[in-house]
Amino acid sequence: MERTILIISNTTNGLFMFRRELIECLLKKYKVEILAGDTGRVDDLRDIGCKVSTIPFDRRGLNPVNEIILLKDFLKKTRELHPTLVITYTIKPNIYGGTIASLLKVPYAANITGLGTGFQSDGIKKILIYMYRKALRNANVIFCENESIKDEFVKDKIADCNKICVLHGAGVNLERFYYQEYPKDTNVFNFLFVGRVMREKGINEVIESIERLNKEGKQCILTILGSLEEDYSEIVKNNKHIRFEGWQSDIRPFIAETHCFVLPSYHEGMANTNLECAASGRPVITTNIPGCREAVINEVSGLLCKPKDVDSLYDAMKTIMQMSNEQRKNMGLAGRKHVESVFDKTKVVETTINQLHI
Repeated sequence: MERTILIISNTTNGLFMFRRELIECLLKKYKVEILAGDTGRVDDLRDIGCKVSTIPFDRRGLNPVNEIILLKDFLKKTRELHPTLVITYTIKPNIYGGTIASLLKVPYAANITGLGTGFQSDGIKKILIYMYRKALRNANVIFCENESIKDEFVKDKIADCNKICVLHGAGVNLERFYYQEYPKDTNVFNFLFVGRVMREKGINEVIESIERLNKEGKQCILTILGSLEEDYSEIVKNNKHIRFEGWQSDIRPFIAETHCFVLPSYHEGMANTNLECAASGRPVITTNIPGCREAVINEVSGLLCKPKDVDSLYDAMKTIMQMSNEQRKNMGLAGRKHVESVFDKTKVVETTINQLHI
């Protein structure tokens, strides 16, 4: 009988964009079933050989009835498939899927892609720690996207150190995100932001910095790619210094036009967009926090700024603008080399497969 691997996640789109190479590797030996919230790219996942079941999924929802339904969906699918292994991504799948896999005595691997906002609140953090301890106690392996997450899990006694494997995020496909020639110097400097448009991604600080720079006579625009997770529609759509393009399935044409990528996020597991833009040869400005700083060699391939600090971000953006085009190009080349040596998707997938022991 063909062996099955069940992958549970909150988004189908995220699986295709960031885990495709891993899934294709698994498909060489196993049947791969996916249970996830439908956020697009379902047909793409089916085209590479997966069977996909979609479920209503609210990653922030706390409605008890909806959460019980979600838990039952996970239970039903796991029982039905008798999988060789369950792989989970993000908080709810890790906790619910891990609990069910443990209950049914099915081997499972959890991926901690970030700590999330819950770990910023003492009350919610205590609940999450308790739930993680229960859910992950029988996990075969727990993948963490950076060392800081591992340290937090060990400190809070969520998992033993020997069960945790630190990956360099999801890695970057260096063929897809190839080096793109740096754009010529122009009258208008183009900053790029890619991510969910919300306060915790640092969007307030970016917008304020863009406004300050333009008021000083430094002509620049901010191109924003991403969905509006919070109510920024009036701000981003009615600002002459902002070009809002919404969510994009392919960000490479926008990277080609940009002079510098900026992501002043408050917390991350491992920010893929930092890595993808660095791989494409663009300087990166991001916050000096775990999950962001790994992508940048400070003052060599980009600049690090303080989180939640508009002055620090503004200074970094101004510094990049004042550099010559050749200096910025060299920063981008250094970023490409850094990603090649540390974040190659091929190496990340190989490490993941080895740690799954299947």
